[in-house]
Amino acid sequence: MNRMRRFGIASLALLCLLAGTGAEALGGKENTKELHIEEAFAGKEGTMVLKNLKNDKVYVYSKERSKERLTPESTFKVANALIGLETAAVRDEYEVKRWDGVEREFESWNRDHSLASAMRESAIWFYQDLARMIGDKKMNEYVSRIGYGNQDITGGIDSFWLDSSLRISAAEQADFIEKLVEEDLPFSQKNQKTVKRMMIQDEQDHFILHGKTGTRLSDMGLGWYIGFIETEKGTWVFAVNIDGSGTEAKNITLEVLKEKKILK
Repeated sequence: MNRMRRFGIASLALLCLLAGTGAEALGGKENTKELHIEEAFAGKEGTMVLKNLKNDKVYVYSKERSKERLTPESTFKVANALIGLETAAVRDEYEVKRWDGVEREFESWNRDHSLASAMRESAIWFYQDLARMIGDKKMNEYVSRIGYGNQDITGGIDSFWLDSSLRISAAEQADFIEKLVEEDLPFSQKNQKTVKRMMIQDEQDHFILHGKTGTRLSDMGLGWYIGFIETEKGTWVFAVNIDGSGTEAKNITLEVLKEKKILK
């Protein structure tokens, strides 16, 4: 009896673990297909989740890795911007914060920035200041409300997403972006539209690409690219991570989108 009970508890724990890492976002077997894109990763470990929102088809490279929680790095700026706007820690995408004069690793960071320009240039200092203005209580509340990864912000209000306590899987990232596309997150439609507009990286006649990179700057050993692409035939969400840089993750994404004839 005790053995059966222990087995039941262990099974429940496993189900909770799988649900918690975004396994449910991958859908059933009939709706999930394997991506054969090993060459795009050039021998490096990584994963890609690609979902067609028109028919809910999910395409995955390295399914096990897609459920592994890793630190979000600068991809958390998407959630940070949403929370900042919703809590009025920042007025709008145009509000400017003055540069503090501290020289940082990238020249593009060393100037005044708005919410939008800091997203575009991935200026960490701006979003660290924004997080401090939001504060622990509200940040914790919203990170929990949106179910963002392991929801752990104990690593410090201005650093928990940077190689620290907060972790999220690629499957969960894709699910988060899908909810943003559908404006189904616990934020006003206006704020969700604003952040989606801030994420635009390429706008052409036949598509609009929205994305955000993230790189673990301590060793350049983890890179992300998350976002979505709107085309004439529908919208696709994607989440890629690699044992490399965010630039590598973005290049892989663009290569696969072109290979699949989603990006033309």
